Amino acid sequence: MTRRLTVEWPDPRPFRTRGGSPIRLLAASDAPDPTLDHPLNREQLGRIDAVIGCGDLEPDYLGFLGDAFNAPIAYVRGNHDRGGPWAAPSPTPAPLPLSSGRLVDVSGITVVPLEWPGLAHDQAPRDELRAWLDVVRAEVALLRRRGSARSAPILVVSHAPPRGVGDAAADPYHVGYAGYRWLLERHQPPLWLHGHTNPASVSDWRDELGPSKVANVTGSALVELLPPAEARAA
Repeated sequence: MTRRLTVEWPDPRPFRTRGGSPIRLLAASDAPDPTLDHPLNREQLGRIDAVIGCGDLEPDYLGFLGDAFNAPIAYVRGNHDRGGPWAAPSPTPAPLPLSSGRLVDVSGITVVPLEWPGLAHDQAPRDELRAWLDVVRAEVALLRRRGSARSAPILVVSHAPPRGVGDAAADPYHVGYAGYRWLLERHQPPLWLHGHTNPASVSDWRDELGPSKVANVTGSALVELLPPAEARAA
């Protein structure tokens, strides 16, 4: 089942060219959502502005989602995204995965991508140092933004969650990264999307820290970003 999440986005600028209509993202990770196999279910979700992958989904499946919803794809790789189809992609692969810390624009929203730190290793171990290096790269990119863009809110897309927010503290491999928690506290993004954590191991797929919402999109989730209330009232 595709879950739903609505978040008020504090910056009105991305909505000006769309007449104030919401930005609708289909976020997915870890396990294909079988309900999306059926055209009727996809039709009921309505317009999708972008597909966001949070890791551990094969390239062919990401390509299927992009084609099915006629939407661009932006995604990070997870701890299982190495070898197999990743070493020998299909003739029509999905777009290349986003590199950690390199900012991209998705539907007018600045996205900070963080792939699984440690993909260079054969068995994808946890790598706290690499996670910190990815965070530092992201921080430098954010500091280099100029003008009004520097103050624009960000959407973070990662495979693993931040430490202590939406993670599985009882499972050492699925605990969040400390560097991610630092980034979360420093920038307070309105929304952070991740996968990796089994939803059955936590009480809710949604979590919060201050003004930030952190969502585990294992399977799939329809995310609607709304313009700020004052823009909707204007």
